[in-house]
Amino acid sequence: MNDWLADLGLFLAQLLSLVVIIGLIVAVVARARAGAMDRTSLRIEELNDARDYRRRRLTLAASEPGTRKRLLKRFRREDKVREKQERKAEKAREPIAWVIDFHGDIRASSTGRLAEEVSALIDAAEAGDEVIVRLESAGGLVHAYGLAAAELDRLREAGLRTTVCVDKVAASGGYLMACGADQLRAAPLAVVGSIGVVAQVPNVHRLLKRHDIDVEVLTAGRYKRTLTVFGENSEEGREKFLEDLETVHELFKRHVSERRPALAIEAVATGETWYGRDALERGLVDALGTSEAYLMERMQEVRVLHLRLEPRRRLSERLGAAVSLGVERALEKGLEVLEQSPLRRR
Repeated sequence: MNDWLADLGLFLAQLLSLVVIIGLIVAVVARARAGAMDRTSLRIEELNDARDYRRRRLTLAASEPGTRKRLLKRFRREDKVREKQERKAEKAREPIAWVIDFHGDIRASSTGRLAEEVSALIDAAEAGDEVIVRLESAGGLVHAYGLAAAELDRLREAGLRTTVCVDKVAASGGYLMACGADQLRAAPLAVVGSIGVVAQVPNVHRLLKRHDIDVEVLTAGRYKRTLTVFGENSEEGREKFLEDLETVHELFKRHVSERRPALAIEAVATGETWYGRDALERGLVDALGTSEAYLMERMQEVRVLHLRLEPRRRLSERLGAAVSLGVERALEKGLEVLEQSPLRRR
């Protein structure tokens, strides 16, 4: 009895010491890495394997208990055949369809990650490969989406065939990006278009004047500030503001026309949006269908790999997870000790 209590006390003391030591290590490392930029890790998933795994699970679940053994044997035979095919493919690499995603907000905040993914693909892809971009964006800032569109253009400039799939929306800046693809596909009710420019500037000058509040807007340069929020706006400022909007609109139309020369640009550059079927009739897209349907089609012909750059967890987070796991296992061990104790047996 006394020996058991001594062993238990020693075990708890060792556990406490381990937790304290690891906690100190985590704190030191976290402080040393504070302010450092998060590194990214590349995650790659072979969609063919994922699809095959789901198919097998569903087949087994739907089969009679007596046939499952036969099905498992068949799956093993399929695996052997595939392994032989893969060994042959190692000598002459078959084409690959690479899949990346872009979900855009008003600032196109994912552009940095997109740029790195595009660079990785340009380095790794070979002639005959395809890049499939699943794109979703309702547009946003002109300069932000101009940069995002330029990043996708790099794929075409590198000689890689690109397909953009739009399941929900690619409007305004989203369409600015999508129109550069070799093939643009949209779901039947996806929103496409909005080749136009919009700007809104509230003005509270009269409200301030009513309360005897003066606001002075001082500029150097005739058009440094055309319309303001607090000052009194002039007709000349409005005209210049509209002129700037028209300039951006012309740049937008030119960008689309260069990438889709068969498109009747003046007929569609009205700022309107269309659903997938109407967009197909107007030449804004090339085909109808969801991204999942297209990926299944490509899986019949080539390997389909989905890649994504994700922020790498900080060392402190990884150590914290390790500590939690260690404590959990230690507690389980402690419970086992208690279960075997003389007190418990009594």
